[in-house]
Amino acid sequence: MSNETPVSKESPPPPAPRTTVRPADIKRLLSAAFVGTALEWYDYFLYGTAAALVFNKLFFPDLDPAVGTIASFITFAVGFVARPIGAAIFGHIGDRLGRKTALIATVVLMGVTTGCIGLLPGYDTIGIWAPALLATLRFLQGISVGGEWSGAMLLTLEHTPKEKHGSYSAVPQLGSPVGTLLSSGAFALVGMLDDDAFYSWGWRIPFLFAFVLLFVALYMRLRIEESPVFKAMMEENERNGPPPAPLVEAFRRTWGRILIGIAAAFLGIGGFFLLTTFIISYGTEQLGVDKSVMLNATLVGSVVEIAVLVVAGRIANRAGPWKVCTVGGIVSVLAAFPTFWLVDTGQPALVILGVSLGIGAISIPYAPIGAVVSGMFPETFRYSAVAMSYNLAGVLAGFVPLAAASLLGLSGGASWSAALLLVFIAACTAGGSYLAGPQLRRRLGHDPSKQHANSKAIA
Repeated sequence: MSNETPVSKESPPPPAPRTTVRPADIKRLLSAAFVGTALEWYDYFLYGTAAALVFNKLFFPDLDPAVGTIASFITFAVGFVARPIGAAIFGHIGDRLGRKTALIATVVLMGVTTGCIGLLPGYDTIGIWAPALLATLRFLQGISVGGEWSGAMLLTLEHTPKEKHGSYSAVPQLGSPVGTLLSSGAFALVGMLDDDAFYSWGWRIPFLFAFVLLFVALYMRLRIEESPVFKAMMEENERNGPPPAPLVEAFRRTWGRILIGIAAAFLGIGGFFLLTTFIISYGTEQLGVDKSVMLNATLVGSVVEIAVLVVAGRIANRAGPWKVCTVGGIVSVLAAFPTFWLVDTGQPALVILGVSLGIGAISIPYAPIGAVVSGMFPETFRYSAVAMSYNLAGVLAGFVPLAAASLLGLSGGASWSAALLLVFIAACTAGGSYLAGPQLRRRLGHDPSKQHANSKAIA
């Protein structure tokens, strides 16, 4: 990282604006951030589940089943390729026009594109246009997600006290397991239909439900206040003129920190899709486990994730977010092989235990990762830098199910190859989180673990 612009040359962060945020406003903000991210991840994860169960049959029917699954995962990965484009677009909007403006745009784009997937004809009806339109809608989903997470996270952290950023950063993260519960639960319900009904019209219902969720999320987001940090930035810009292009400044001044952010965020995205999207396909296609068992495993894993996110977020308030992320990466390394050993048994109870173990482990660093990544960057281009860091990690993560499926083929169907991939991803996050520690101490000038120890001593 030695070629990065030294932190000492960076202007110190401006004092926090003296804006009093009422508890009721914080609750409204947290609710809007949670509901909006839950909708985004419901829509996004819905596609992942359908990629494993439906799209290979309806949109790539002429291919061998294994090849069709890989082709389906390629369209899944297209959404991740689009995420940096969304990060650039919405990062610029968020840094120049406001966090709230960007978040309203992202939620509308995601809700509309997901609902349209539910209206899409299959290959038998419109031929090659079916997979082409599917990939296009997936691309638009990726554009939306490219700006969603960073905006929801910044709006949350820029309204709330710094000493509680560990637990508050976990609130938008709860949208991930809740989105998974909703998407997997929706597919579990329609999966109770017979195969003819499921593949004919049943799979469309969860996608069409996105239109309903869109109106709920949009209503809540229209009621939130703009970030006090952004308001202070606008006042500063009126006095001194607009700052340089935020994305250009982010790469010019903090490219090393962006690389650290990519590594730190990798497990929360890549590991999750390995343990949900890929493992559903692996269990049903390779092990012959019933699809209802695999879907139920992700449901239970999501409940476990909710509990882990709450606990890990609170621990991060005391120990420090980067320390919790580092330890969580190490725990995930240790849990990788036992997770797949349990799934390989094919026994429903052990399969559910294995998926829950893996998801629980990777949820430890996922809880406070928002505080880690956002804390490394200055306010003037924070949205762009955080969005790009997180979504470049998302690009890598989007190819994880495809990489796991390919490695599985090379290893003759042996799960050690997928487990080794999870070890690598977890090690990246442990290393990136550890490297983020000095950056956070320099920028924020505080150590939560020391503050907590001092408060106990005084008491």
